[in-house]
Amino acid sequence: MTATKGLEGIVATTSSISSIVDGVLTYRGYDIDDLAANASFEEVAYLLWYGKLPTKSELDGLLKQLGEYAPIPAQVIEQIKLFPKNTNSMAALRTAVSSLALYDESANDMTPEANLRKAVKLQAQLPTIVAAFARIRKGLEPVAPKAGVSVAYNFLYMLTGQEPDQVAVKALDQALVLHADHELNASTFAARVTVATLSDIYSGVTSAIAALKGPLHGGANEAVMVMLEEIGSSANVEPYINAKLAAREKIMGFGHRVYKNGDPRAKHLQKMSRELGKLTGNMELYEMSVKIEEIVTGQKGLKPNVDFYSASVYTTLNIERDLFTPIFAISRVSGWTAHILEQYENNRLIRPRAEYTGAVSQKVVPIDQRS
Repeated sequence: MTATKGLEGIVATTSSISSIVDGVLTYRGYDIDDLAANASFEEVAYLLWYGKLPTKSELDGLLKQLGEYAPIPAQVIEQIKLFPKNTNSMAALRTAVSSLALYDESANDMTPEANLRKAVKLQAQLPTIVAAFARIRKGLEPVAPKAGVSVAYNFLYMLTGQEPDQVAVKALDQALVLHADHELNASTFAARVTVATLSDIYSGVTSAIAALKGPLHGGANEAVMVMLEEIGSSANVEPYINAKLAAREKIMGFGHRVYKNGDPRAKHLQKMSRELGKLTGNMELYEMSVKIEEIVTGQKGLKPNVDFYSASVYTTLNIERDLFTPIFAISRVSGWTAHILEQYENNRLIRPRAEYTGAVSQKVVPIDQRS
């Protein structure tokens, strides 16, 4: 046996949910460009779960379900209020999602119908958790979710308590579409490994959130914003980036293991960043980002990934930096749960091997003779 570091290039399973072929990302055979331009996030979630785009009545039914499931148990709200004020936002989300299972009587019901219902429930409740946490840590009471509105609208409403601007809703909705699934990424693989033991869907999503928490996965867009804040202005971009490149330091938000000619999602977020900048009258973050891209792509041949422009998009929407990765989770839970349902349908325990590189032929020496 020979190990492949990071399982790079290893085909671990079959899936009909999403694909990345020759740099083209599809969900159920639909090109991400087509979906980003023409489908809402709820339509995409339905597509991932059911394998087809919904009719008008099916979409209305899903929106109704999402509205019914969006409130979270009062006990979970009280638990969040007990979190330390400096709690990491992803740690808070991971803990709260795990606790949801304690208040769901069907948590251990493994029938396909029950698991699909729990998938919709998790999609509805993650935005409520993130918004509640964001307000509670500021000493504010959570805002109850609205019924009959989109996930993007509800999240922005619960975050601020104000009716959100439709441009902001559209921007966030498109960002959610772009992040919904991405084949067998680290968090999705973690979810599938967990439920392959026939553990419950809450355990699978909790595992996925734990994997997404890492800066090499979901935390990259937050790291991009840290970099933009350190740079400060367009005038400082060139010396800052050149110094980083000269020191062989990684520039966050560039390159991707499975895309050699650029992440197809990045262009949509770049356009969104530009449009939001114009709308708010503040183009600084967008212009800084463009300059960074020109230098890094020009000198290193690396192109921006989905995380790079999402940082400026979320910041322009007045979303706090440490909520970027939880928003990623709000979107990706649609994909995680679709993969979990697929794993349950044709399950086999995921148990790879390891290439052993340790000592051999060791013999036990009596304890009084050991040095």
